[in-house]
Amino acid sequence: MVICRKNSTILCYVEFFLYNNKLGKKEVQMSETSSHEKAKNKAAGKSGKTEVPLKGKRRLDAASRQKATEIERSGNIDALEKAARRLKASRKPQKVLQVPQKDISKAVQAMKNVGVGGTVKNMSETKRRSVPKRK
Repeated sequence: MVICRKNSTILCYVEFFLYNNKLGKKEVQMSETSSHEKAKNKAAGKSGKTEVPLKGKRRLDAASRQKATEIERSGNIDALEKAARRLKASRKPQKVLQVPQKDISKAVQAMKNVGVGGTVKNMSETKRRSVPKRK
């Protein structure tokens, strides 16, 4: 496992690449941006954790005892649905999908498609929309 330090996106990418080369893996994943990392840390709060493991080699961006948070900046409906599935798999009572403001309506639709209830917030946390659970 590679542990990335705060404010060292390039170092994180290099460590991940070297780690995968030692294992003989050819795939290289993009490291996350500093704004994504900052949003994760803010969502986790003081007592929460970031990069929480889920079943099936998946990870949740941030989680506390009651709340699961997933941050998706792409605006792609498939990526938003994958993020909603990760929230559903977290089994936390509060689920939050954080997206840029222009993608809030897409994120609401993605959560409805997956059948998960929760909250969709913009990145600055000034606007939010509630999504009811599908029955």
